[in-house]
Amino acid sequence: MNNIDKPVVITGGAGFIGTNLAARLLEKGHRIIIVDNLSRSGSQRNLQWLFDKYSNLLQVNICDIRDSYKMSEIIKMAGTVFHFAAQVAVTKSVENPVEDFKVNVEGTLNILESIRRSDDPPFLVFTSTNKVYGKLSNVKLVEKGLRYHPVSDIYCNGINENTLLDFQSPYGCSKGSADQYILDYCRTYDVPASVFRMSCIYGPHQFGTEDQGWVAYFLFRIIQNLPITIYGDGKQVRDILYIDDLLEAFELVVKNKENCNGHAFTIGGGPSNSISILECIQLLQRHCAKFPPLSFAPWRNGDQYYYVSDTSKFNNLTGWKPSVDIESGISRLYEWVSAFISSEESSVVKEKTI
Repeated sequence: MNNIDKPVVITGGAGFIGTNLAARLLEKGHRIIIVDNLSRSGSQRNLQWLFDKYSNLLQVNICDIRDSYKMSEIIKMAGTVFHFAAQVAVTKSVENPVEDFKVNVEGTLNILESIRRSDDPPFLVFTSTNKVYGKLSNVKLVEKGLRYHPVSDIYCNGINENTLLDFQSPYGCSKGSADQYILDYCRTYDVPASVFRMSCIYGPHQFGTEDQGWVAYFLFRIIQNLPITIYGDGKQVRDILYIDDLLEAFELVVKNKENCNGHAFTIGGGPSNSISILECIQLLQRHCAKFPPLSFAPWRNGDQYYYVSDTSKFNNLTGWKPSVDIESGISRLYEWVSAFISSEESSVVKEKTI
């Protein structure tokens, strides 16, 4: 970060992305303040891992971004803020839309208000989602093998920031609202910020669910020979981005904040890192040499059949391009997941032996 004298605040810092970013910045000597309520599975493990390696530069606040007073006090100390804390599951947003709104919208407003009132406002980087573009029903598709392909060449480079916003599901509405609030605070109050509308991110310290973090989720299931449910026909396509490439993008957006301020960017692996659900499962099965049973369930409401990021806008401003291809990224994730499962099994054996 540009100002190494002031700490970097990471909300949701014990989550998958937050843990990886914190570790990268701590390795470079930055002081980090993590804000997390530890509600997500695996967050306590991630936090312990960070403490074991970097406790001298790490401060942790176990609190909720909906606590406006605490957030105000924390933001006062920040040189840069990465806002990752969120309710991230579409299914949970449908079950409890009020909770989803309070976390994703009200929590974000607390952060924005704290920055707006600051004498020295820190630069804010917010992780939004491709769900702000809705189902993308206007993108006509054709089936080819195990995946869908766009009929028009216009979409072969991916979906860009000029695509019409179309919030669907309570989750899409709440994340989209936060996305738009941040861009409007840039215009109205000169709050310095950029928004990343991200596709699927994967890598170490991701535990994953059927809803979110599905690459890691599938890998955990396959290694443990557990059945997998596919929603839809499995031919839906996403571009996946390895975590190290995302971390590089985070550093570049801060380095180029004068040019990136006030902008939203689609961020993902792009066309060269696109893969269907079925293709991904086959790739993971090859790595694991295991073939657990697959079953199919109805499509989820609003699910995109095809989403690939066009990252040319961010590339033009910063020079960023993904460098880790799918094969390399999956191999790295496989090594981490295998080691994690082995360590967990060893711990269980030790506990039973004592």
